Amino acid sequence: MAKRKFDIVVWGATGFTGQLVVEYLIATYGIAGELKWAIAGRNESKLKAVRKSCLPSAQRDQLPILIADSDDAESLATLANATRVLCSTVGPYAKYGSTVVAACVDAGTDYCDLTGEVHWMAQMIQRYQGAAETSGARIVHTCGFDSIPFDMGNWYLQRATLERTGAPARHVKTRVGRNRGAASGGTVASMLNMMEEARRDPSIRQLMADPYALYPDGVEDGEDGPDQTGPVFDADFHQWTSPFIMAAVNTRVVRRSNALLGFPWGEDFLYDEALLTPSRFQAACNSFATGAGMIAMAIGPTRKLVQRFLPKPGEGPSRKQREAGYYEIFLWGLDPRDRTRDTVVKVTGDMDPGYGSTSKMLGEAAVCLARDKLTVKGGFWTPASALGEHLLERLENSAGLTFEVIDPGTF
Repeated sequence: MAKRKFDIVVWGATGFTGQLVVEYLIATYGIAGELKWAIAGRNESKLKAVRKSCLPSAQRDQLPILIADSDDAESLATLANATRVLCSTVGPYAKYGSTVVAACVDAGTDYCDLTGEVHWMAQMIQRYQGAAETSGARIVHTCGFDSIPFDMGNWYLQRATLERTGAPARHVKTRVGRNRGAASGGTVASMLNMMEEARRDPSIRQLMADPYALYPDGVEDGEDGPDQTGPVFDADFHQWTSPFIMAAVNTRVVRRSNALLGFPWGEDFLYDEALLTPSRFQAACNSFATGAGMIAMAIGPTRKLVQRFLPKPGEGPSRKQREAGYYEIFLWGLDPRDRTRDTVVKVTGDMDPGYGSTSKMLGEAAVCLARDKLTVKGGFWTPASALGEHLLERLENSAGLTFEVIDPGTF
């Protein structure tokens, strides 16, 4: 990559999550220091307002502002050629992200985002994989709560299992435990847009239902089936479980990581996710609510009604609410030959998953792409397959995540 003026440009800095990323980078890396970065969007006055809210007057001019518009290819090309990494918080990505990815691929600029829109990611991979390989652009989607704790959690578990037993875990069960956080307005908007596109296009519905929707071309699908849809008792965790709505994203990302890394966990690797619940009744209620919610969002009249009660894009919790948030995720790696050799990993985050923790994870993914000596070349990657050990260290040292092996007897 030719020398660029900036290491990172935060695209969409005026949005709620975008501003959180800006605040995190200022607090962690400062401005006008070793890390050269800028903020970008289409409205200069709003960008100046973000800068004013984050910095004292004497420092504001030290954080550069760049102007571009997702509908203006020339402005996006200028933006992409100004930076090593474009960090995008502008969603729904299926509506606003395609031209941005195209500009980065063309310029050979690395890119990371927060998308959880599987159909859009599949489209981008199909459309631009070859061009990204040629230009050297490394495109890394899903760099927030979807799907870093899960993708990196499995990566960490597999490393620990290999060290303990000399073999990978061929089946990993991920269970989301205690958590506190508000629904993300941006995530809600992306889900509503995704459901609307699926309603109009049967091929998108089929893609969203495919457990291997993000598998590389030419790779034979594995044996994983559909995501969990009802209450299931998990004998290992000694708890009832219910569907976890983001499994539809995370499971595809983790399976893609296995394929991109050359199947280190086996071509027969199995991976699933669910939500731990305290009782069968609660699991049944959660299952019903999840299913009913998805149906409501898929039907025009009820979708409009539901939207009235959901957070809007740009809306989010207060700082106090974000800092009071948390989450814990458990990954159980099974050894079918000897269950006493199972490995269990616990992943925790110190802020609410949808905003506080997500903004820190995305910021560190961008810094990782910009500053660390990564071995992957151009193409469409996952957090674990592209960033691996480098990202793990950053998450633990700076972003408030922990990864640890725990005793299976905990449950």
